This record gives sequence, structure tokens and C-alpha cells, in this order.
Amino acid sequence: MTRFLDLMEPILRFIPEVPKPQRKLDLKYRLLWTGLVLAIYLIMCEIPLFGIPIHASGYEQFLIYRIIFASKKGSLMDLGIGPIVTAGLIMQILAGSKLMNVDLSKPRDRALFTGTQKFLAIIMTIFEATVFLIGGSYGRLNLFLSILVIVQLTIVGILVILLDELIQKGWGIGSGVSLFILAGVSQQIIWSSFSPIGPVADGKSLGAIIAFFQTIINGENITKAFLRYPYPDMAGFITMIIIFLIAVYLEGMRIEIPIAHPKYGGLRAKIPLKFMYVSNIPIILTSALFANFYMFGQLIWQNFNFLNNNPWLNWFVMFNSTTTGLQPLPGCFVYYITSPRSLINVMHDPLHAFVYVVILVLFSTIFAKIWVEVSGMSAQAQAQQLVSAGLQIPGFRRSPVVIEQMLNRYIPPLTIMSGIMIGLLAGIADMLGAIGTGIGILLSVGIVYQYYQFLAKEHIEEIYPGISKVLGRE
Repeated sequence: MTRFLDLMEPILRFIPEVPKPQRKLDLKYRLLWTGLVLAIYLIMCEIPLFGIPIHASGYEQFLIYRIIFASKKGSLMDLGIGPIVTAGLIMQILAGSKLMNVDLSKPRDRALFTGTQKFLAIIMTIFEATVFLIGGSYGRLNLFLSILVIVQLTIVGILVILLDELIQKGWGIGSGVSLFILAGVSQQIIWSSFSPIGPVADGKSLGAIIAFFQTIINGENITKAFLRYPYPDMAGFITMIIIFLIAVYLEGMRIEIPIAHPKYGGLRAKIPLKFMYVSNIPIILTSALFANFYMFGQLIWQNFNFLNNNPWLNWFVMFNSTTTGLQPLPGCFVYYITSPRSLINVMHDPLHAFVYVVILVLFSTIFAKIWVEVSGMSAQAQAQQLVSAGLQIPGFRRSPVVIEQMLNRYIPPLTIMSGIMIGLLAGIADMLGAIGTGIGILLSVGIVYQYYQFLAKEHIEEIYPGISKVLGRE
């Protein structure tokens, strides 16, 4: 039977692709390329869509998702990395549920899987641009401007996909997706903490730190600086610091499994299994799922339930139009997958907060299990990789089955616990109004830690070139 991936092969030949460098580039050149990609991203964030003012009103309710998906309202980066993440989400679900027949251990299947994901990301770029347009994110546009907006977003979306691929294929460091997320979260944290723009509705500057000192100077009640929803406040700033410290601590927690390399005289080392075994991938996929539910909800509401009087749709989506954008109404599904975003809102509707955290943790755990299976991080895949690299665990026979049994003591529990913990931290931080959002903080810590590990590894390999051969990477 012909597989879906095999049918995609002729189409993938026409998809633009970034070639790998002919040799491994020096670290300074990779840093240069990474900086260039970041500069292109930041420039695109400041260029408004033609025909759409960059500060035009619209989808302010997507604030939390804009931070995570590195998007900028009204700019060329309006969609951010959303289409890439959504395409990855769909492909991971298809592969994890076995609806797509693919063996990622085979180079050809892996190439077809990656190419299909890129093609799907392009389709999702066009689709999301159309949905945003129909959903009223840009107001009412004539046919010419509507087509022009979709064309602009599609071209930039393809460029973002290629920039991400350029970095991942060895021209840069890490991935473009991680780089863009880190840049977006960092911008939001700095702006929300120190922005002098104002006065806003409470008569102070937007930035939480500046507003705090203005409150003290004016001799006002200090609680006004800690509870000023919907603007950044000190409660959110302190929550951000606490979540940041907890995330850094959890990133350092690990279980070390001893290994030996018989070919090198029984050279011994240790394989660290992090407590946060699945890193931040589950919360990214969960956020992508929630964002798409929200986006579809907005589209359905605008066209079929504008008066919130359709009993067949009210269970899924109901909105109230406000000066800050559309606000989901209690009782619908979209409401319960939307973060309360402040302690005031939590006290006003504790059921909302509870259900939101439960759903977030549930989906985070589900995606953790799926990701471990499809990304080669399962006990079976890890055991096979150890044996293929000529490694073994002291005291155990060099057999994939035996090593898998030993790894099964640690990997499945770590997968579940890390999925639950990442969901809990993100949910609690969002409920307390953490600046940068809980998900954004967790992603930033994970990305910075990954960059630190990568740079440390590159430094060691430059000093000791032979170590990569010992570790089986060359």
C-alpha cells in the first residue's frame, strides 16, 4: 500500500530548501549567522503590513499567544512562528497515534517527514492568514487589500520557515523557532517592566517597575502597584522572578546513569536524564492547540454566533466585544482554555482558574507522552542508540532489551512528572499575571539553558577535537 509520505515526495521537490554547509562551520561564523537571522526577525517585527496600521486595534486577546509564537500585531510577523508550531503539532499527533506510517530511524522517512511538515507549515501560513482576515483581525478590507495582506503574510511565513531551517541545518546555533521565542519573550518582559509609556487608565506609566515607584512617590496605597490588571504590576513581576528561579532549579535536576565504552578501555561516563525530561515541547504544543481553538472560535463566532444566541455553538464559543478586544464569556469551552491572567480574575471566578489548570496539565502530559515516542526519547529508542554507539551500562548485558528494561524505571515516570510540572508552573504563573507569561518564562529558561549547553559542548570540542569521536558524533 502506498503511504501518504510517498505520495508527498513529488510535491516536496518543489519546496524551497536551505542546503547544509559543506563542512562544519566555526563557532564564530555560526554566531554571525544566528545574529543575522535575529536581526532579520526584529526588522520584520517593525515593518507594518501594507494597508494595515501597525497599532490598529485587533486580536489583543491573543497577547499570551503572541508572546509564545513570537508575533507582533499588525507587522509582517503577525503570524509569527504559529504556522510552524501548528504544523509540527499536527505531524506529531499523526505520527504518535500511528495514523501516519513513518519510521523516523530511517533517513528517507525522516527526510519525507520533515519535508511534509515544512509543506504543511506553508499551507497553515496561508490558512491562518485567511482565518485572521475573515475573523476581522484587520477590520473590513476591500478585495485588493485582503489579497495583498494574505500574500504578504504568506511570503514572510515562508521566509521564517527557511530562516528556521537555515539555523537548524548547521549555519547557526539552535533553531530559529527557539531564537524568535526568546527574543519575543525578552522584549515583552523588558517592555512590561520598564515601559515609560503613559499615563494609562490608572494615571501611571505602563511599566510595572516605573508604576511602582510612581505609587510610592505619590503616597498612594502600595497595593495599587501590585494589583493593576490589565496592566503589568508588581505581583506579576515578583511571580516572574519566582517562576524563573524555580525553572532554573528544575532544569538542573537530573538522574545520572553510568555508561562504559568498551572500545576505549572501559572509559566511563554518565548520561544525565533531566527531571524536565521533555523540556518545554509539551507546553508549546498545548499552546498551539489552545491558540487554534481560540482562532477557530473567533471565526465561528464572527460568522455564526455573533449575538451569542445559537445554542448549538454556545457550548464552544461566546464572546463579549470590549475596548481591549473580544473576551470569552463563562460557560463556553474557549473561556476555560483561556488564562485568567490575574489574581483578581482568579478570585472572581475560581472555577475558571481550576478548570484552566486541569486542562493545561492534562494536555501537557498527553503531549509529553506523544513527544517522547515520536522524537526518539523513549526507553526503547534510547537503549537502541546506546547499543548502536557501542556503549553499555556497567553490570548489564549489552542488549537493547536488557537496557530498555533498566531505562523504563526512569524514563516513563520522568515523562509524566515533567509534563505535569511544566503545565502546573505555566498555569499558576499565568493565573498570577506573571510578566512575560508563565509559558514564556519557562520557554526562555529552557532555551537559554540549551544555548548554554550547546556553547559549552562546542567549546570543549574545539579544545579536544577527538572527544566527538569518542561520543560517537562523527
